[in-house]
Amino acid sequence: MNPAISNPETAMDLALLALGKPVFVQWEAGASARSVSKPFLFPTPDHAFAPAYLPQQLGDPHFRADHGVQLALVSGAMANGIASVDLVLAMARSGMSGYFGAAGCSMDRVVQAIDRFSREIPEHPWGVNLIHSPAETDREEAMVDLFLKRRVRRVEASAFLDLTPAIVHYRACGLLRNSEGAIIAHNRVMAKVSRGEVATKFFHPAPKAILDRLVAQGKISAEQANLATQVPMADDLTAEADSGGHTDNRPLVGLFPSLLSLRDRVQAHLAPRERTRIGAAGGIATPHSVAAAFAMGAAYVVSGSINQACVESGSSDLARRMLCQADPADVIMAPAADMFEMGIKLQVLKRGTLFAPRAQKLYDLYRHYPDLESIPSVEREAIEAKIFRAPLTQIWEETLAFFTKRDPAQVERAERDPKHKMALVFRWYLGLASRWANAGLAERQADFQIWAGPAMGAFNAWVKGSHLEAPESRHVGEINQQLMAGACVLARWRMLTIQGAPLDMPLVLPFDPEILRGWIQTAAPGGPSAAFAIGRTV
Repeated sequence: MNPAISNPETAMDLALLALGKPVFVQWEAGASARSVSKPFLFPTPDHAFAPAYLPQQLGDPHFRADHGVQLALVSGAMANGIASVDLVLAMARSGMSGYFGAAGCSMDRVVQAIDRFSREIPEHPWGVNLIHSPAETDREEAMVDLFLKRRVRRVEASAFLDLTPAIVHYRACGLLRNSEGAIIAHNRVMAKVSRGEVATKFFHPAPKAILDRLVAQGKISAEQANLATQVPMADDLTAEADSGGHTDNRPLVGLFPSLLSLRDRVQAHLAPRERTRIGAAGGIATPHSVAAAFAMGAAYVVSGSINQACVESGSSDLARRMLCQADPADVIMAPAADMFEMGIKLQVLKRGTLFAPRAQKLYDLYRHYPDLESIPSVEREAIEAKIFRAPLTQIWEETLAFFTKRDPAQVERAERDPKHKMALVFRWYLGLASRWANAGLAERQADFQIWAGPAMGAFNAWVKGSHLEAPESRHVGEINQQLMAGACVLARWRMLTIQGAPLDMPLVLPFDPEILRGWIQTAAPGGPSAAFAIGRTV
């Protein structure tokens, strides 16, 4: 029984919720269907059957085996360590996998994260985000060098506009042939995309021109380059629909099928087992969205915004409370710090913060004036008082100190180009706004930049009145298990209705955690995760 349903109306409700047992239903013309205890072999015009269906049966079985997980659900990376070490550890120990949010973190912090994963969950799957930043190609290459040195076997490649030498280097270095001649990919790439033209690049093998350059530089062998021309760049590709942070606001029901068709055209020459698997992200927040994604054919699903509100995330208690109060419409697009000059936007929380309109104000000033000195005094005084809370000359000194250490080339460019100097000063605000939120700096709450999509509000609506409503009760392992279990209830209901059973949609509320634990056995050392250690045959 699901304790969340205080007064089930029929035995049918209870039968659907008992995921570990098959459901047999019977009905008569003009009457409601009812569950029966007597099994039957074949459905008839007035009988229907749904098998036991547990969360570990959802998705592609090859995905689960190759990654060594119980559940085909992944927690996506959230920058600045919001997808924290503790979050990734919790996902792994709950039978799933997650990616550490390395974007925006110092190299030392990334090293510390990798060391903890290697030490605490050596037999479980885990990964690290590799984000593409056109302005920091050196950092991207340094990150790959670190991954190769520390044997990081899984990366989530995000924000890529094209394939870069760094991501090709990572992929090719993990390729070899086994004793039977099959190509083994030790370094796995899960690409996150929202555009077909980018997906195509990951569906194809690595470009020969990049491979030849890497061979000439001594970074990969000729044999690795040859193998890289025979396998897709990505093992898995996530269709990123309307999500928090960087997003194209694409609807999943349109994006996912288009990428599926594209994959099948590009990789028609490959056996189905060798093709890139496609997962679904963006809006994954309720059992209904999870069930819909798997019904469309997703090999796996990726959750994002909802994890930020969990106690294991790298966000603050204050930011988590703000997220837990959001409705689906409480999000807005705002200028992005990392691609400010390009006019790229990302999706953030609107409720309880003024970050979006203030960031947009800075971008409008950037567009209209050639340098800081040209901004009218009235406008300048307003942004100094309300946004920066300091004179722009002081902000530039802080910005100068930061980039002198982080990327001196930016300082040299700013000295030559006043427009670039203005961009760096404005990016001071956009960059720190997310850190203020992660630190829970109460005096800066009006400036919090909290990445979130409509999924956050949908999840809040689903758990309202349950034990998961309170921020302190949201644990990342449980909430993602809850989504998968609820999706199984809906899938079984759909199986019965397809056979003609006149059933209303069941009320799917969060299960008692004890029931979840009875269904889902977490991965044990030497168990399913051993499949990950030997690499994927492609």
